[in-house]
Amino acid sequence: MNKPIYNFSPEEKIRYARQTILPMIGQAGQMRLKNARILMIGAGGLGSSPAIYLAAAGIGTIGLVDADAVSLSNLHRQILHYTSDIDKPKVISAQEKLKQINPEVNIVMHQKRLNADNAQTILADYDLVIDGTDNLPSRYLINDACFFQKKNFIFGGVYQFEGQLSVFGPGGPCYRCFFRELPPRDEMPSCAEAGVIGVVPGIIGLMQANEAIKWICGIGETLLGRLLIFDALAARWREVKIKKDSECPLCGIHPTIHSLEEYTWECLTQTLTAGSTLQEITVRELKQLRDQQPDIYLLDVREQAEWDIARIEGAHLKPLSKLEENFKDIPKDKPVYCFCKLGGRSAQAIKFLKSKGYSSLVNIKGGIQAWSEEIDPTIPCY
Repeated sequence: MNKPIYNFSPEEKIRYARQTILPMIGQAGQMRLKNARILMIGAGGLGSSPAIYLAAAGIGTIGLVDADAVSLSNLHRQILHYTSDIDKPKVISAQEKLKQINPEVNIVMHQKRLNADNAQTILADYDLVIDGTDNLPSRYLINDACFFQKKNFIFGGVYQFEGQLSVFGPGGPCYRCFFRELPPRDEMPSCAEAGVIGVVPGIIGLMQANEAIKWICGIGETLLGRLLIFDALAARWREVKIKKDSECPLCGIHPTIHSLEEYTWECLTQTLTAGSTLQEITVRELKQLRDQQPDIYLLDVREQAEWDIARIEGAHLKPLSKLEENFKDIPKDKPVYCFCKLGGRSAQAIKFLKSKGYSSLVNIKGGIQAWSEEIDPTIPCY
């Protein structure tokens, strides 16, 4: 039998030597890595560390999907990007770093948001998908697109000091088997609202890279059917089994999902009570109103730590987490204009105040971030 031919340059042989001497990888495993095509959806916190380590490991092609630009508040966790990259598209910033790490890797940039119209086309060119979005609507879209194309995707999620990790795909459960439907927006605060310590997406991202290398090389035991949960404060991992759900609307016996849909969170226009919807106002409309009536009651329901970073002059701070204890001095005889970081927590606050008899409540669309971007750029956009 003829020996297989492994097409490595002298530089590649040296670059990957410490990897190829591993008996479970060898030159055959390294060639699998070289021939692999991995799609990274998201080039931010979760996407940074797997992209770095997969490029270093010699993945032949890495696709990057991200429509955003680098901002200052990204840098504590998005280690692909530097201070000099602020305002640069993330896919370009990431490509520059990854080519410095390993010029042998082909980087394909998709400077766009993954959506129901382009997901199938983009995914078709890749063997494996890594979810680096930490965005629930995108995750359901990724799961469904991978199911229809019979591809595995490596899931990662982070929240404050906790991270989660699993693999979904053929032969095991899909993401919907465990998380059936997209939860309401106000039940799932984003990193921008809840915060996250920077090392957690790094740790989870490294584990995603590890799963990718194992899957490509056909070694070890994958996380298919298992969810790992990491507690950074306790420095502990625990494992939860995920079973395939015969009633799953996507991969079950009688599926009801047959095509891709665009999943969105509609937190600001959600129904709060039967027959009652959330009234809202833009920051520009609020600015005009305050110019005419400087004494309007402006309620900030963010946390004290957020208030210490950025605030709107004249607002009253009552964190949502403590609102039930200190809402009674909020006036009922005048409109209350409520805001938070983006709009989700203020919607929750309005729902609570309605239950306590308040009737004139208005949500500020986009929260303090919109105020910073459109009205007062001196307020930090954290």
